[in-house]
Amino acid sequence: MAGIEITRDDLTAAELRAAAGKCRDAKAARRVLALALVLEGVDRSRAAETCGMDRQTLRDWVHRYNAEGLAGLSDRWKGVRVPRLAAAQMAQLAAWVEAGPDLARDGVVRWRRQDLQRRIATDFGIEVHERTVGKYLATLGYRRLSVCPQHPRTDPDAQAAFKKTSRRQKRRRSPRPRAASRSNSGFKMKQGSASKEPSPASGPGAAPDPVPRAIPATNGPTETSLSGSSIRSNASAASPCAARRPSPPSPASSRSHAQWRGSPK
Repeated sequence: MAGIEITRDDLTAAELRAAAGKCRDAKAARRVLALALVLEGVDRSRAAETCGMDRQTLRDWVHRYNAEGLAGLSDRWKGVRVPRLAAAQMAQLAAWVEAGPDLARDGVVRWRRQDLQRRIATDFGIEVHERTVGKYLATLGYRRLSVCPQHPRTDPDAQAAFKKTSRRQKRRRSPRPRAASRSNSGFKMKQGSASKEPSPASGPGAAPDPVPRAIPATNGPTETSLSGSSIRSNASAASPCAARRPSPPSPASSRSHAQWRGSPK
């Protein structure tokens, strides 16, 4: 596509660069520099890319520069939109909000934006959007507040009499469960299992070991006929402490088993 030729020759490339340096609008300065690059013989695509635009945009700015000069390279500010409601109509809208709606006419007990939109269209003949009504209210200093509406047939005396005659029911509180005990670390204590319960024979409060019953000494062959193994088995069965006592002397000892058990010599 062939580029549009710059037909204005009142400013050279150097003068365009000087004008771009004095311009306070950054966007207009880039457009002036792009035109200066084109006048210096730089490729249109490269000139457009250097100044942050594409080739088609540079083509449009060349048209504007040929028609209006440097003034055409600045953005055209749009005019301020004139509000659709005049000052008198805005004052009337504020009066409606202050007075509140008429139930017979408006059919509501409190204003909404759609209600005011319908009222504006009926009285002023101007169609506005619901969001525009909200902007008008914000301009007038009103904010959206959700309150409990009051019915037009509300009787305050009947409400006061009902409050006096009604009984107050006491609310029963459920018993509060006791908090679980905690350890020093702050975690809840786990319930001990049956397999980990301490035995009744252990601990500081355990019952003492039973004293082993001594075999009474009698005159006859009964005491001397007991073997050493039977004596040890009976003592072990009588008390667990018997296993910790020193073992009896061997048969080769000078004393007999009966003498070791405390029998008379």
